[in-house]
Amino acid sequence: MFAAYVVVTLVAIAANGFSGVAAAVHFKPILPAMARAGVPESWLTFPIGTLKIAGAVGLLLGLIGVPLIGAAAAIGLILFFVCALYTHIRAADFSAQFVLAIGYLVLAVAALVLVLAVAQLSVHDLR
Repeated sequence: MFAAYVVVTLVAIAANGFSGVAAAVHFKPILPAMARAGVPESWLTFPIGTLKIAGAVGLLLGLIGVPLIGAAAAIGLILFFVCALYTHIRAADFSAQFVLAIGYLVLAVAALVLVLAVAQLSVHDLR
């Protein structure tokens, strides 16, 4: 279980970290997709890039020993990507960005489930 948690969380950290930095620096290839979804370019640095980077950092903190922060970060990313999917649906934008948002949501849910499972195992082992 712990190995799955580490692998899934590392993938989620890398994906959200890359995506957050890409948004924060207004990486040119993502601009057309954001425009199709109706997201103003001014939102790329804050809140979009900042929240994704903060989520990746929180997942990393959870991985290195603060599981409560990791769980909170996963919950935050879940909320973020639910909102992202809602934004794409409202704009009728079912492009690759929509599919990526689903993938990011699945990663965040998996990271949350696994951090809670690992934390539960740790508490159970202490009894």
